[in-house]
Amino acid sequence: MGWMSRFLAAVTFLAIGIIFSPETFGSKSGQPKLTTFLTLAHLLCFSTAWGAALWVTFIGGIIMFKNLPRHQFGNLQSKMFPAYFSILCTCCAISVVAFAYLHPWKSASSTEKYQFGFLLSAFAFNLTNLFVFTPMTIEMMKQRHKIEREENIGEEVGWTKNREVAKVNPKLAAMNKKFGMIHGLSSLANILSFGSLAMHSWYLAGKLNL
Repeated sequence: MGWMSRFLAAVTFLAIGIIFSPETFGSKSGQPKLTTFLTLAHLLCFSTAWGAALWVTFIGGIIMFKNLPRHQFGNLQSKMFPAYFSILCTCCAISVVAFAYLHPWKSASSTEKYQFGFLLSAFAFNLTNLFVFTPMTIEMMKQRHKIEREENIGEEVGWTKNREVAKVNPKLAAMNKKFGMIHGLSSLANILSFGSLAMHSWYLAGKLNL
């Protein structure tokens, strides 16, 4: 199933949910439609960002690294991460705007102001990754791949051969160090974003009555 088919399927399910919402059958929620729409937008965008971050950070990325040849893994990541951070930025931006509208700063409680800060932080961390760390990481990766191809490594799974060659190749060792620093900053920003979203998930859990 192509991405367009998946998108249309998601929109269809959302439309069905709206058609069969309680308001359709005469049950009034007691709040304006705009408020309901913004609440829905906030929840959908937050849950999308949270789920994507959880999968990429702790599941998908690890599985791919352990099973794909390293250069293939790197090339895949270089295509995936710009899309990943674009989605997170978009979702976090919508969540920030919706939350700010639903909880105006002047009348918001201290807890709500902190939550706005967490959402804004998640957006800022992902924006930094999208426009600063990810392009730098991809460029460093391409340079390192070039050096590794000269040494006939990179088609294996894992870091073992890279580390062995780096011990006798100062150029590769220096590139590993630069890549590690930039990649580390990118990973830190990603984890801080995930942590900010986690704090907001705790806040939302306290608001739900199941």
